[in-house]
Amino acid sequence: QVHIVESGGGLVQAGGSLRLSCAASGITFSRYAMDWYRQAPGKQRELVATISDDGRTNYTESTKGRFTISRDNAKNTVSLQMNSLKPEDTAVYYCNARGVGFYRNNNYWGQGTQVTVSS
Repeated sequence: QVHIVESGGGLVQAGGSLRLSCAASGITFSRYAMDWYRQAPGKQRELVATISDDGRTNYTESTKGRFTISRDNAKNTVSLQMNSLKPEDTAVYYCNARGVGFYRNNNYWGQGTQVTVSS
């Protein structure tokens, strides 16, 4: 059974930092690209950052230079370090496991973790 579980959300003041973590089980983690998405109230879910199965990273323009995605294949985890947070970063953050190669038809989501940035 596949489990994708996010943690680390919370309330922080503008300019502060948070580190989100996502733990995956039930999948061959090293064969999955991992993404962080977010969804603010009344808005569509948007891709925030992605890390490929071989460690290449990409970020949405609004988070470049502030957010860092990383993965630990030994622990089956992916993290999102968020610095210089802004009120507009407030959203529910979701972890997504996206299979590659043999696993390319697999896609799994976590339940999300709330991040609230106060001004």
